[in-house]
Amino acid sequence: PGNYPGYEDAWDQQRFEETFRVDVIREEEGTLEFDMVGIDAAIANAFRRILLAEVPTMAVEKVFVYNNTSIVQDEILAHRLGLIPIRADPRLFEYRNQGDEEGTEIDTLQFQLKIKCSRNPRAAKESSDPNELYFNHKVYSKHMTWVPLGNQTDLFPDADFRPVHDDILVALLRPGQEIDVLMHCVKGVGKDHAKFSPVATASYRLLPDITLLQPIEDEAAEVLQKCFSPGVIEIQNIKGKKVAKVANARLDTFSREVFRHEGLKNLVRLARVRNHYIFSVESTGILPPDVLVSEAIKILMGKCQRFLNELDSVPMD
Repeated sequence: PGNYPGYEDAWDQQRFEETFRVDVIREEEGTLEFDMVGIDAAIANAFRRILLAEVPTMAVEKVFVYNNTSIVQDEILAHRLGLIPIRADPRLFEYRNQGDEEGTEIDTLQFQLKIKCSRNPRAAKESSDPNELYFNHKVYSKHMTWVPLGNQTDLFPDADFRPVHDDILVALLRPGQEIDVLMHCVKGVGKDHAKFSPVATASYRLLPDITLLQPIEDEAAEVLQKCFSPGVIEIQNIKGKKVAKVANARLDTFSREVFRHEGLKNLVRLARVRNHYIFSVESTGILPPDVLVSEAIKILMGKCQRFLNELDSVPMD
């Protein structure tokens, strides 16, 4: 190949197209596990970092405090509200312009939190339970209500903008204390502030490769099975003998426990498949994990296209 300029690149491209694939292994509410096979580590890590820091979401950016007589300081209250994930599709909104103090219907979501604690006149005199003594003594995220800006009711007739979880505790109140705040949610990315990150975790690991260099039987097989995570090694009964077999290497956590046993450490080879990445994506609930993955791919493609455009614009000698 070295005799023909550009042949290596064409061969690598053909090899990539033949080997690259994505296999979805497990998809549950909020979590997605899939395999990326046939890619370079740099691409895998770029994909992970985009998921963490460059897929946009909506989050509370400004909190206008009209009244706060709780023991929680205004700054702490604003910070806690900012970290509450908001169920709003960021693709429906634009980024707010820098220096723009007033939000508009295309770049801002407005929420109100107005609640006051009072005594329960029907509570038993001997009771000491706050749940029985007071009304509204716990401020939850469910108390945040969407206040449409401009013509948002017409723009989003079927919208259900609200916190992802209703049971996030914001503050504790006692009789006479109240909170009255107005919040502006804007579009942002995780590299500017962690509150905009759409994932709780986004990680990958290489596929484990476990090879038994020779048959391991009977008592040694049982010891070997205990050295690995459940499901990695299974024991089969062959001609009256217990024989160890690698059942599912991807369940292994690489504890290397087998190397503590003198009789086993030279009978097992642990390795990793260098181009097989197991991705795990857990969404905060703002967007489903499969949507986050597709958005991350779009961003990565956009980065590659901008890089190619830059290369094309540079004059070559």
